[in-house]
Amino acid sequence: MTTVSSSEQVGGLENSNQFNMKEIEKNKSFEKKEVKPVVNIKDALKILRGEKKRKFVQTIDLIINLKDFDVRKQSINTFIKIPNPTKKRVAGFLTKRTKLVDSIMKEDFVKYKDVKDIKKLAKKYDFFIAAAPLMSAIATTFGRVFGPMNKMPSPQAGIMPVDNDNSIKEMVDKMQKLVRIKTKDLSLKIPVGKEDMSDEEIEENISSTLNSVEGVLPLKSANIKNAFVKFTMTKPIKIKE
Repeated sequence: MTTVSSSEQVGGLENSNQFNMKEIEKNKSFEKKEVKPVVNIKDALKILRGEKKRKFVQTIDLIINLKDFDVRKQSINTFIKIPNPTKKRVAGFLTKRTKLVDSIMKEDFVKYKDVKDIKKLAKKYDFFIAAAPLMSAIATTFGRVFGPMNKMPSPQAGIMPVDNDNSIKEMVDKMQKLVRIKTKDLSLKIPVGKEDMSDEEIEENISSTLNSVEGVLPLKSANIKNAFVKFTMTKPIKIKE
């Protein structure tokens, strides 16, 4: 039977501790390298435009991660304005058809008996506007799908007492400058522009959105952990710590 002296045991323990410390330091170094540097918005857009070009116009998303925020008790569901309008696809639940917007009338509701058809409609448009008298029927037919997808016409933006051409045009113009802020979890993904907009317009929209989100949070900027910007098919770039 081979015995191990106490000095050998201590030596083995020291070697083991040294090995563990080296691994810890190595991991720390690795973690430091993995931390993404903060880039200003202008430089972030330059980097994103240098990525592989796509065959469609990409959406620009602002991702805001929250901290010290209880989604269940402090939920936010509102609209904010951006300075430069984006090209949003808008449809209207209306009492009469119009050339100003794709129109869905009450007699068209029978086309949407299946959930898959309602989902297809919801994905086709960014916003839906509606004549107030139709809201009950809209909720009954489309609410189960539109609600979770944040596509229901809202009293804050989208519902018109009367759907004449003037009110429809005003509402459509208004929707182009609005983005919805709704907290489901600690990460907000907000479309703030399109790839074919100028860098100045996008930068203004991002800055404005950041300020507006800070304004509706209970602890203002203290509730923001960090923020990233990305195109539809790119990786996000950190712009705020």
